[in-house]
Amino acid sequence: MRPAEERRGAADGGGAVRDGAPGPPARVGAFVLRTLRNEGRAIFADPVRRLRRRGPAGLLLAGVAVGGVIFFHALAQRPAGADVVRAVGGVQGDLPLWLALLRTPVSLYVPALDLPVWAGITQLFLAFALAENSLGRARTLAVAYATTLAGTLTARVMIMAGPDRWGLGLPPEAGQVLDTGPSAAVVGLFTYISVVRRAPVVFLLTGGSMVWESIAKPNLAGREHLVAVAAAIVLGLLHGRRPAWLPGPRRLLRRPAPSGPAGPGALAVPDAGAQAAPSVGAPAAPSAAEMPSPRADAGLNMDI
Repeated sequence: MRPAEERRGAADGGGAVRDGAPGPPARVGAFVLRTLRNEGRAIFADPVRRLRRRGPAGLLLAGVAVGGVIFFHALAQRPAGADVVRAVGGVQGDLPLWLALLRTPVSLYVPALDLPVWAGITQLFLAFALAENSLGRARTLAVAYATTLAGTLTARVMIMAGPDRWGLGLPPEAGQVLDTGPSAAVVGLFTYISVVRRAPVVFLLTGGSMVWESIAKPNLAGREHLVAVAAAIVLGLLHGRRPAWLPGPRRLLRRPAPSGPAGPGALAVPDAGAQAAPSVGAPAAPSAAEMPSPRADAGLNMDI
């Protein structure tokens, strides 16, 4: 008796058809599930495992970022506090460059006026927590500051270019807009992690949302977010690639070797006039007069 698939194939006039072969939708679904599983392991599983080993110390940067935003938000609710916040962390395009660079680190913790504070705290905490346990504290701070600074400096270039150049310029009125908030750092950290960890889904969600934001609401913040994404992509592609002429941090902290003859097999030549001082408590070496003569020993042995 022939199998059912052979009978069905014979009835159709063709060859045997295998029922177990997955179709294109099943293969696409399996690929998507496999990609999501790999990204979940790279983006979330590894940082959570490191967080369990480190304990609460692994959330230091996330706690400082959230606490700083809450503090400056509460301080800005009062008129006198708003003046202090603006004087300490307020960055605008018409400020002198040295003053903008001085205020930029504090501006990361000053919430933007046109964005809800409490809605962005969750994203801020998640971005810094994942980055700290995936990249380390130093690299997390470097990426957050570099992406924020890239957006701030690019905005100044757009304002200087004017609205009639290259289609990317901004009017002079944009230089009076308060340019603060950790949103550029959050976008930069998520993009950097997705590039380093090879997570295309997270990358498309982050970059796609920024493109949609710049199209739906074209303003200064949207352009800075796109610049932050581009800067994070460049930094992510350069991750782990150090020029040969640039020494690593471990090499800079290593103690230099003492000067002397080059080569591992070189022998140290002692100074002819230098004499080694005897150590305290060590028995003194016998002098030449106290040492027995080899001939006397030979004669003694012969007499015996």
